[in-house]
Order: sequence, then structure tokens, then C-alpha cells
Amino acid sequence: MNDFFSIIDIEDVDPYPWTVLPPRSSADGPFEEWDDIRSWCREEAEDLWLDRELDPGPNGVDFVAVTLERCAEAFAPPGSDHWLFLHRDHPTDLPLPVCAAIGPASGPREETLRQLTLADDPQSVEPPVVKPFTSEKLGEGLTVFRYIPQEGSRHLLACVRYAWQVAEHKADVVMWTATEDVARIMQASEDLERLALSLGIYTP
Repeated sequence: MNDFFSIIDIEDVDPYPWTVLPPRSSADGPFEEWDDIRSWCREEAEDLWLDRELDPGPNGVDFVAVTLERCAEAFAPPGSDHWLFLHRDHPTDLPLPVCAAIGPASGPREETLRQLTLADDPQSVEPPVVKPFTSEKLGEGLTVFRYIPQEGSRHLLACVRYAWQVAEHKADVVMWTATEDVARIMQASEDLERLALSLGIYTP
């Protein structure tokens, strides 16, 4: 069993724009893998419509449940050890996937933050936008926005990353997302920042 017990604390994450999937790691980890991801996604779909006081109609719950299931399998398959946050304004929107992970501090702070955010990515089509980012819970970090090409596609990927090294817990934390829908990531930018500010570290 991994002896690194710190996990990401999501207690203050706003549930309205996010559907949160904990790590689907093995039973030895802090979370048990779902026995029936399909049933879980259906329950989440029902809650989404109910929480937003919207009428799903005859097919709304099924549509959202299938979307959540596909996202879970694509972005957080069994065995994955990161958190998955799915952002949408309306239950039927195509979710923007955002991932977050934590691990033991891996090196000097400045160098590690640049590595985790890919601040010096040679594939970036233009110099990445690198900014300091301070969180009350995680301290001084770094955020990077960059565009990278996709193999076999004329569309660029817009990528956002946040990273922190938390000396108190000897931990590195990274949050990331990428999409070719630039307008989508811009529209979600304030929610992304609020999510980054709300993440913390919980040590049992």
C-alpha cells in the first residue's frame, strides 16, 4: 500500500457547476472503486435535474447518465488516482473535464511547479502565459495557459494548469484541463479559478 495518505479536500467545492468523481483507484487506496458505475451515474443525473429544479422530460435523465458514464470511462477509468470534476451550466451541456491529483513533493519548488504546469512546454505554439496563483489553502502556486497542436487535427488544444507545492504536507498538487473549444474554457474560467481556490489537503 502507498504510504502517502494525504488526499485532496473538496469540502468547499461549489456543487452547482461540478459533478465530482473521486479517484477510482484500487481498494487499497482511500476510495473504493465503484461496483456499478452505471447506477452511480444515473443517480447523479437524477440529482442534477432535481437540484436545478428543471424538467428532464422523457429522455433527459438517460441522456445525462450516459454522458456521465462516458466521461467517467474516458477521463477516470478504473485504477486512476486523480479526481475528476465535470463542469456544465445545464445538465445536457457537454461537460468540460477538469482533473486534480496529489502526490509526494518531487523536487525543488520552483522547478517542480514549472514541470507540473508545463510552463516550458516545447510543443506550445506560442510562449505559455505563466502567472503566480495564491490559494489560502494551498499557498503560492503557479497557473499556466497555453495552446498546443493536436496530431491529425487542425484544431489547437487550449490548456490550463494550476500547481502548488505545500511544504506543510510535503505534497505537490496539480489541476488541469484541456479542450479545443476555446470559447468553452474562457466561459468556465471563473469557475475554474474558484475550483482551484477551493481545493485543500486532508490528511486522515
